[in-house]
This record gives sequence, C-alpha cells and structure tokens, in this order.
Amino acid sequence: MARKLAAGNWKMNGTQAALTEAQALTGMFPAPSVEILLCPPTTLVYAMAEALRGTAIHTGGQDCHAHANGAHTGDTSAELLADAGATHVILGHSERRADHGETDAIVRAKTQAAVAAGLVAIVCVGETLEQREAGETLDVVRAQLQGSLPDTIEADKIVIAYEPVWAIGTGKVPTLDQIGEVHADMRKALAGRFGDDAKMLPLLYGGSVKPTNAAEIFAVSDVDGALVGGASLKADDFSGIISALQDA
Repeated sequence: MARKLAAGNWKMNGTQAALTEAQALTGMFPAPSVEILLCPPTTLVYAMAEALRGTAIHTGGQDCHAHANGAHTGDTSAELLADAGATHVILGHSERRADHGETDAIVRAKTQAAVAAGLVAIVCVGETLEQREAGETLDVVRAQLQGSLPDTIEADKIVIAYEPVWAIGTGKVPTLDQIGEVHADMRKALAGRFGDDAKMLPLLYGGSVKPTNAAEIFAVSDVDGALVGGASLKADDFSGIISALQDA
C-alpha cells in the first residue's frame, strides 16, 4: 500500500516571518500518521529545514537543475537542496512547464538528478482545460508519465501528483469521478511499466484542495494524499487537510 503524503507548495510566497506557520504545524502534529512536507521558496529551504529539525515535518524544494553543479547562474541543483536540508523536490509543475518551457524530457532528467542526490521526486502531471474539454485527459497524463519518469524507479523515491492545470488556484475542482478516473488510469499505466513497484507509488491530487473538500477527495480510490498550494501557507488551513488525510 502506498504511503500517505500531505505536501504543501508555497510557490513564490513566504519570508522568514512565515516560518512561524511551519513551526505551528509541529505542535499540531508531533507524531503524525502520514508524511507532512512543506516546500518553501529556495531562499527559505535551509532556514525551514533548521526550524523543523527533529520534528516529523519534512522540507522540500520546488525545482532543481538536471546537473549536479556547473555554470548555471540562478539555478539550484538537487545536491544543493539536499545540502540545505531538503528531503523532497517538486518537479514538472505545470507552472514550470508553462512559464519555463519545461518538457517531459527535461522533467525526466531532473527526476533522475533528484533521485541520484537522495531526494524524493514529486513529479507533476496534468491536463489543460482545452485538453480536458477535448477528451484528451487520459492520453495527456499517460504521455507525461511516460516521458517524465526514468526507465527504472525506486518506489520510495518517486511520488506522482496529478494536478489538472485548470484547477490550480482557480477554485475549480474536478468531480470525484473525474479524479478517480485519472488516478485509476495512472495506477494502471504505472503498473504496466513498473510492475508491483507501482502499487507503492503515492498518487497525490492537487488543485484547489481545501479543508472543506479534502475528506471527500481522500475518500477516492488511489488518492494517497495531496499537493496543496495556497492552503498550505497557513497552519490552520493546512492542518485541516492533514487531519482529513489521517482520517482517510
């Protein structure tokens, strides 16, 4: 059975003062029954990892370079993230794919680099509204999975996050049947490629997850957690989602 994970993506938000929100979570969940992860901006990775040292909450990055080091001004390698205290990294988020032109091949290279550095790679996939309305969702997601993942995987080093692009930050959420259809198809496609290891890969849902809808989303088969955006910025909001996952 896949492990459960509640992951928060702070995106380009948060200063040193925001670390109090992360610390507040440690008091709320001193011994959680699910994994909890916060991915702040790169400027906060070290400070958050230090603030959360010795707690049950992990720190992650939001992206990494495919190379371990070199002349790549402004980029951060997986090794640098790990050295700063990160245990995870988000890769292939739709905002990276759209804003920075990241292809499946680029995401695949970054995933390989992250795993080589000892990080857990959270690989994001998801369709646009146009693709959804054209009935292309499953084909798009399968293609992204095929192109973004290495040929071999370590089940404890890979997480998949299904985030329909049209639901991110919009307040729009797919129906439970739509979420279930995609997650079931992902599990099937992964099993066809990786065999029994696919059963252990956590499949997260992301896209306007809130404390008010988390429980019903987590009740859907093959949903092992969530990749949460805005609702992870405040401990009171994120804690409701974490609690719903623990109860699922």
